[in-house]
Amino acid sequence: MTSLIAQKEEQELLRFSTAGSVDDGKSTLIGRLLYDAKGLLEDQISALEAKAKVDGNQLDWALLTDGLKAEREQGITIDVAYRFFATPKRKFIIADTPGHEQYTRNMATGASTADLAIVLIDARHGVRTQSKRHAFIAALLGTPRLVVAVNKMDLVDYDVAVFEQIRADFDVFVDQLGIHPPQYVPISALLGDNVVTQSENMPWYEGPSLLHFLETTPVGVGRNLKELRFPVQYVSRPNQNFRGYSGQLLSGVVRKGDEVLIHPGNERATVSSIVTYDGELDEAFAPMSVTVTLNGERDISRGDMLVAPDQPATVSRDVEAVVVWMDHTPLQLNGTYILKHTSRKTRVVVEAVQYKVDVDEAEQVAGDQLVLNEIGSLKLTTMQPLFFDAYQDNRKTGSFILIDEQTNLTVAAGMILKAGHVHAGDHQTRALSSGERALHFNQQPFTLWVTGRVGAKQLEIAQALERALFERGGFAYTLDSSEPRNLFRLAEDAALLNKAGLVAIVVDDLWQNPSREAARSVIGGDAWFVVHVDAGLGWVEANDQSGFYNHVRGQNKQLDRWQQYQRNQVVDADYTVQVEQIETGVVVDRILTALEEAGRISPAQAEYQI
Repeated sequence: MTSLIAQKEEQELLRFSTAGSVDDGKSTLIGRLLYDAKGLLEDQISALEAKAKVDGNQLDWALLTDGLKAEREQGITIDVAYRFFATPKRKFIIADTPGHEQYTRNMATGASTADLAIVLIDARHGVRTQSKRHAFIAALLGTPRLVVAVNKMDLVDYDVAVFEQIRADFDVFVDQLGIHPPQYVPISALLGDNVVTQSENMPWYEGPSLLHFLETTPVGVGRNLKELRFPVQYVSRPNQNFRGYSGQLLSGVVRKGDEVLIHPGNERATVSSIVTYDGELDEAFAPMSVTVTLNGERDISRGDMLVAPDQPATVSRDVEAVVVWMDHTPLQLNGTYILKHTSRKTRVVVEAVQYKVDVDEAEQVAGDQLVLNEIGSLKLTTMQPLFFDAYQDNRKTGSFILIDEQTNLTVAAGMILKAGHVHAGDHQTRALSSGERALHFNQQPFTLWVTGRVGAKQLEIAQALERALFERGGFAYTLDSSEPRNLFRLAEDAALLNKAGLVAIVVDDLWQNPSREAARSVIGGDAWFVVHVDAGLGWVEANDQSGFYNHVRGQNKQLDRWQQYQRNQVVDADYTVQVEQIETGVVVDRILTALEEAGRISPAQAEYQI
């Protein structure tokens, strides 16, 4: 028994998914594979036989994988059903994915980890839209190999002309995808033709049976043993004498004595040891999980990554990615989500929808929103840098998921195409530090966030503050949110001004940005001061010259937002100043006094006069 277990553990593992149109026979094929490969228990076979006797039909192989009650009642697959079986040559994990268009997101889930995808086509119907959709998604997800199984050949009298026509039609579509030519296999999943052994009913077919192809196709063609990518999942400190960094090697090889580069700081270190539960190793490779120790004291935490110095990952907070939208709530342009990439979680802003994908025609179409099961290309900006490769080069470091902050549900799966523009402040070596700049300007750089209702004189007050600080010998710059930039970009610009040693004054309003948490996380709490300029609704309406209030009152669909706006709440304000019927100079003096008391600026030597 021990030797048998050891033999099974040493076998190669092939992960494959099955997909196709509704009722093309995916679940039946898997059931047949399990049965013919001796992968079923006796009680499972007995249950199938009993069901067949009651119904007066043949054995229904689909019942082995259609596990949900709703699936059995409808006769279709809804969820992704995973099954395991083994032959003397190889181990297999099967993902039986849904065929219906409304469950495209489930199909993407099943195909995301597959080494091979089987697309079934009903011989009676030929190549249909959903068959193309699943082949496209498999190609999009970088599945290395594709098998087209033309099923139900028994219902077309095993006609070679039918098979060849389907092959020709599908080849035209595959040429558009630019992927490796698929393997075509004519089968009857119900009767077992060409599933495990060659069929006598189709002597014209000279290729391998489906199982033979699965047993002999190369495994690991998508495995990357070149570029070292080791994201830190956990800092291990069992005692004061040991500090290790635990995680899974996503790609590459690491050896004792190797020099590594630590993202994000690009500090170099040497691998002192590679530790596992079974003892130390001289080397480790993907996909092993290990603990690595480094020489010297290192500031490393979860989400950081060890890479080879001569093959660094791309480091950026801007990415362009293709996503499969998986939530009933549509994508929110300029909305904020949680992005999970390797072992790092960070907030992300959706900057733009570059295009949507018409999967049926395999072409790009214009669009500014994604809904359930749609696929599109997005421009994203994260609040912390990501360390990644393009998905086509490394599936592990090129993929991510988006999570809704409110519901904590996964709303999208993404594949990185490339980095966006490089931020001016991202991990560049500079001639002057922020501290040196602050000393030179003789001031503490911070961001003064001025917010309130539309029409509460924020811009006028901010510009007066900028002048006041200048006359005190300080250096400040005003950023206006009414200019074309979103909240995150505004915070980015403010953070850059702070790094340059300047005070950033940001003008904002409660309608556009009722919450500033995303901006605060970019700038940092230590460099953050919020001033709420408070005024009654009637007064700001009378002072507003933009026509904002007339416009908003006519938007019934924004009633909830309007009610929140009327409450005029700024829960994170460091200082609230009343501006109604008060001169700007008086307001500025009060804000300056509050900043002095908070230690943000030095006391003035002379009174400010407006």
